Amino acid sequence: MDEDALSRDDVIGKVCLTRDTLASHPKGFSGWARLTEVDPDEEVQGEIHLRLEVVPGTRACRLRCSVLEARDLAPKDRNGASDPFVRVRYNGRTQETSIVKKSCYPRWNETFEFELEEGAADALCVEAWDWDLVSRNDFLGKVVFSVQQLWVTQREEGWFRLQPDQSKSRRDKGNLGSLQLEVRLWDQTVLPSGCYQPLVQLLCREVKLGSQSPGQLIPLIEETTSTECRQDVATNLLKLFLGQGLAKDFLDLLFQLELGRTSEANTLFRSNSLASKSMESFLKVAGMRYLHGVLGPIIDRVFEEKKYVELDPSKVEVKDVG
Repeated sequence: MDEDALSRDDVIGKVCLTRDTLASHPKGFSGWARLTEVDPDEEVQGEIHLRLEVVPGTRACRLRCSVLEARDLAPKDRNGASDPFVRVRYNGRTQETSIVKKSCYPRWNETFEFELEEGAADALCVEAWDWDLVSRNDFLGKVVFSVQQLWVTQREEGWFRLQPDQSKSRRDKGNLGSLQLEVRLWDQTVLPSGCYQPLVQLLCREVKLGSQSPGQLIPLIEETTSTECRQDVATNLLKLFLGQGLAKDFLDLLFQLELGRTSEANTLFRSNSLASKSMESFLKVAGMRYLHGVLGPIIDRVFEEKKYVELDPSKVEVKDVG
């Protein structure tokens, strides 16, 4: 990415590694990979729920397209969502749904009809777009249906994966550079929750007893946990005790253990200890919803209003405003 202080960041290029490529390197892929061009119209994701019907009429049949909902659409806006709408095109005619604001899982439940000529070879194209007030709309993906096939089936309904727009010709942008990567793929086995109940019961019993009858399981976990994975261990333990209603007791036990084994006050609560990592995770998990509720509306309003602000010319380079 090319960071831009005044407008949207520019995409320089991308690197795509397939699962087969990663699987062929058991110790991980390490090396330089060439950047390739990023076409926004090819970076799509998600599915759309449609119902298509051929409806008999007095003069001619009609093609009825019901746009129901979509899921997992690509977030195109800075707020992490999109303002999606659907455009349906057939035989030179175009119809559009309403715009659903700030959603990657929109619902429309809108129906459109087109006059259907028997033997017509035109395809029905359903496109999803992200509406933008200032700049051009962003493409979210499309699905193309064969009308001749619909004549045979008469009705079709389901979830259809959005496809990229590959109709545009590619332009060669030359050498975009390379990126040095270290990527590793590994399998992680997760057993049914019942298999972990004995361990959960041991952990909960030790936390409930606290410092009155200190156990060895929590100290053993901290001693055997490497620095690299200590944050993950702290986060998972905290989520476990939050689910058991023992988060406060868990943190209290960790801090008492750290106070008891520390002889130098200046080394208390160092950032790489299990106690510090657990408190950090607790603030993120418990406080994130509070921050979203308090600051979320204010931040959304800042982005929506798009107010002009006064800038100090000495702080802005010529290339940024040119």
